[in-house]
Amino acid sequence: MPQEQPDRAAPRDGDETLVVHHLPGGLRSTLEAVLMVVDEPVSVPDLASAFGVGESEIRANLEGLEVEYRAQQRGFTLREVDGSWRMYSRPVYADAVEKFLLGNQQAKLTQAALETLAVIAYRQPISRSRVGAIRGVNVDGVTRTLVTRGLITEVGSDAEGGATLYGTTPYFLQRLGIGSLDELPPLAPYLPDAAIIDELVEQGHG
Repeated sequence: MPQEQPDRAAPRDGDETLVVHHLPGGLRSTLEAVLMVVDEPVSVPDLASAFGVGESEIRANLEGLEVEYRAQQRGFTLREVDGSWRMYSRPVYADAVEKFLLGNQQAKLTQAALETLAVIAYRQPISRSRVGAIRGVNVDGVTRTLVTRGLITEVGSDAEGGATLYGTTPYFLQRLGIGSLDELPPLAPYLPDAAIIDELVEQGHG
C-alpha cells in the first residue's frame, strides 16, 4: 500500500518547492537545524507553513526530538512555551553554564559586542533590527551573547511591529561603575535619529 503523502503548502510565486522529506534525516533533522538557529520561539503553524507539511506531523516530530534528547541525556531540550517551540539548555546544567559564561575565559567582549552594547545603551529601548540598521550588520548572535552575559534584557515589544525591544540591566551599570544611564558620556547626538533608523530598516539594512 503506498504511503500517504503529507499535505503540501502551495509554493509562493517564484519559490521552488522544498521537499524536506528528501533532505538527509527528513523533516525531523530539518526542524532540528532550524531550531538551532532561531532567535525566538517558533510556532507549529509557522513551521508547517514553511515546509508544506501538516501541523500534526510537525508536532509529532518536535515531541519525538525531545524524547530522543531526554533518552540520550543531552544538555539541551525542546520546550513549548505559549504554543511556540525553542531549544533551551536543561535546568540541571544551569550552574555549569553560568560558571562557564561568567568565568575569566568569557570576561572580554568582542568589538562587535561592545559596539552593539553601546547602541543599545544609548538608544534603548531598541529592537535588533534597529541596532542592525545603525551598525550595518546582523546583530542577532551578538544580542544573544549580551543577554546571556546579563548586560541587556528584553524590556517589552514594539507597539507597531511587535519586535522585541532591549535595554541595559542594573548589572551593566554595575560593570561600568555608574549609578544610572544619565551618567553615560554624551554620545547619543552622534547616533542616527529615529527617522533615519526607520529608513534604514525599511531599506533592509537591519
